[in-house]
Amino acid sequence: MIGKLIAVLIVGLMIVAGGALYYLQVYAYYDTVPATGANDVQMIGQVSGVPEPVAHGDFQAIDSESSPIRYRACFTTPLTLDEARARYVAAPNIAPRNAPVWFDCFDAAALGAGLDAGAAVSFVGIKNIHYGVDRIVAITDDGRGFIWHELNDCGEKAYDGTVVGETCPPRPAGD
Repeated sequence: MIGKLIAVLIVGLMIVAGGALYYLQVYAYYDTVPATGANDVQMIGQVSGVPEPVAHGDFQAIDSESSPIRYRACFTTPLTLDEARARYVAAPNIAPRNAPVWFDCFDAAALGAGLDAGAAVSFVGIKNIHYGVDRIVAITDDGRGFIWHELNDCGEKAYDGTVVGETCPPRPAGD
């Protein structure tokens, strides 16, 4: 009888711990990012070489202080793919990172398929928004836009423990 009670207690604790872990990973650390205006969506201009505001609407974003790569955003834009290609610095078609299931405007699988098919193009939004992390902006042919953070070469080296080397800037104190 005591053995059954202990087994039920262990299984119950495992279910509670699993549920808590799921909640912490998917919901707890994310915050809604309020729209601030013209600087919500920026891409690096081919001529200026610096991030420039992009016309947009319907901006939604989430972020987490627990990781520099948890940022996700969605928006709409009147900018066509041809206009964007002519004005902004393209990024390699990097597969976007998944967003939490509850942030339903960001469908990483559909966006990845659009990037592969040429129905979407990715651009560099802001280089080193955090040390070793670039902001990537993708625009689709139907005027939807998506933003996420991606490790750049320096970030991949810094976070996997390999020697960063002289080509990367020094890591800021506190990072």
